[in-house]
Amino acid sequence: MRIAVIGTGRIGSRMAMNLLKAGHEVYVHDVKKESAGLLLQNGAKWAEGPAKAAEATEVTIASLPGPVEAEEVALGANGVLAGAARGHIYIDTSTTYPGLVQRIAARAAEKGVDMLEAPLTRGVAGAETGTLCFMVGGDAEVLRKVQPVLEVLGDKILHLGPVGSGTVLKLINNMVCEIHVQAFAEAFALAAKFGLDLKQVYDLLSSTRVGNGVLTDMLANRAFKGNYEPSFTLDLAYKDQTLIAQLGRELGVPLYFNAMVLQRMQDARARGLGSKDCTAVLLPLEELLKVKIRVE
Repeated sequence: MRIAVIGTGRIGSRMAMNLLKAGHEVYVHDVKKESAGLLLQNGAKWAEGPAKAAEATEVTIASLPGPVEAEEVALGANGVLAGAARGHIYIDTSTTYPGLVQRIAARAAEKGVDMLEAPLTRGVAGAETGTLCFMVGGDAEVLRKVQPVLEVLGDKILHLGPVGSGTVLKLINNMVCEIHVQAFAEAFALAAKFGLDLKQVYDLLSSTRVGNGVLTDMLANRAFKGNYEPSFTLDLAYKDQTLIAQLGRELGVPLYFNAMVLQRMQDARARGLGSKDCTAVLLPLEELLKVKIRVE
């Protein structure tokens, strides 16, 4: 199948590579052509913009930072819908906003283009190994057509209902994740300030019902080792939390913990930590309490 991948960052580049390995004809585009260098060396074809990418293919997959980029790539003068023919399938895996994906889907339908939203979880590691989890919103028949493509990229595909459903669940997932990051940050800061052995604290918490992937993967492999090279940047995490706050306001749902997370993230970003990993919210606590939160 001829497939375009728009956005060859940490996730998109790995998805495109897995599609190449599976024998698909892959076209790629990114605002930074150098990010697609390895893909081009391995047989991918360069497209001069989203419209050209869609024009040359049957399916386009977008992997973008946020709503601004997603809207431009889909609806811009040189966007996917400007080049896609009737019957083309557009899959947006970005984390954006339900109202936006619904608007893109409506515009796509006017052109005879089918759209699925398929935001994902499991990050760079999942993209590398083809074990992503997709939260899909859109028509079930359209999903059936591209199921083999998504199965190259992930091992869990949830069809949640109409367009918008997947984005809402992705935002909920990210909200809970960041709340856990903040909760563990405070817990380990308290333990460090008292002088507990943080390895013992980690061993206990990771072995009880409290333990989860935020503790045993995100924090254990990054912040607790003093490693803040980004897997998912604080700036991107902050973007997601602002979208969650917006959704809460629109639906009239009070999100108390989300409000706290946003304040802590704003503090960390004001300290210049936005380009670091999202777990860098621990650093202001270390500075405030004059402790190091490390688990060796």
